[in-house]
Amino acid sequence: MVMAGDWPIRAIWYVEQITQAQEDPAMTKGALALLIHGGTDNWSPQRWKARFNDVCADRPVVLLPDANLDPADVHYAAVWKPVPGELAGFPNLRVIFNLGAGVDALMADKTLPGVPLVRVAVDDLTQRMTEWVVLHVLMHHRQELYLRESQRVKRWAPKYQWPAAAINVGILGLGTLGLDAAEVLKRIGFQVAGWSRSEKQIDGIETFHGAAQLDAFLARTDILVSLLPLTPDTRGILDRKMFTGLRRSSPLGAPIMINAGRGGLQDEADILACLDDGTLGAVSLDVFGQEPLPADSPFWTHPKVVLTPHNAADTDADAISRYVAEQIATFEAGGTLRNTVDRTRGY
Repeated sequence: MVMAGDWPIRAIWYVEQITQAQEDPAMTKGALALLIHGGTDNWSPQRWKARFNDVCADRPVVLLPDANLDPADVHYAAVWKPVPGELAGFPNLRVIFNLGAGVDALMADKTLPGVPLVRVAVDDLTQRMTEWVVLHVLMHHRQELYLRESQRVKRWAPKYQWPAAAINVGILGLGTLGLDAAEVLKRIGFQVAGWSRSEKQIDGIETFHGAAQLDAFLARTDILVSLLPLTPDTRGILDRKMFTGLRRSSPLGAPIMINAGRGGLQDEADILACLDDGTLGAVSLDVFGQEPLPADSPFWTHPKVVLTPHNAADTDADAISRYVAEQIATFEAGGTLRNTVDRTRGY
């Protein structure tokens, strides 16, 4: 209750608050909450907050946990590997932005709010993934494992180099990443085909789709590149059955498998066994079931394995923060969010 003696002070305070809100749009816009776990130094929570402060200067940006935050003030969340249940406590949440391309960890959260979930799809990510895929396809095509071992033992014994046109590259997953990699590999001269869950038509690239056409796709493939999302249907799909279905008459001697999708796609025991018995000639792996890869993993020292520490598409964080800010602005202007996840498919 306002007493007669203090009403002028209360009135002045109220006018000051209204004026400040008009001058500072951040006081009138819902907060962007950051839930960041893990990542490189460049992906540290503090660096993410600094970036979002720059590109979202018109709204509060809050790094969680924050004891002073009212959960009802949060309208948006930008997340990287959040703990299950962390997002359930924001009653006014409107959109969740995943700071990476894969959303399998989020989809496993049974308490995930039923709001739009947006995945990262920036040109920088696509280009970096394509660079990694092309690097490793060429590495195996041009016999780099053999040549580096030859250098180590001082052996001058070149082998015949097959032209790119003699090698069939098959790409599992024809989303943005798979399509871009396929087009670049085709320009280099490889025979490129792709497989996807649903039918797609791509100029100059043979396409297969669905379970009924998977065997035909594998049977013509010398170098298999996996860029699939991790879903209940794709978990463990890179196994002995799949590797056995690859082309046995490969000019490379034995088929090659390259995985930059998700570690959960691959049966790691099958990969090692198939390398040892010749079903596979070599592999390049950027992802693993357990990360960081344990020091006692046989993948570290296997002579037919090229591994990288899940950095195939280590995307420019500045580009991601700008992407999120642009999406929020579009959404608040009544526009349509891009690259939203289809929860029924899991990607």
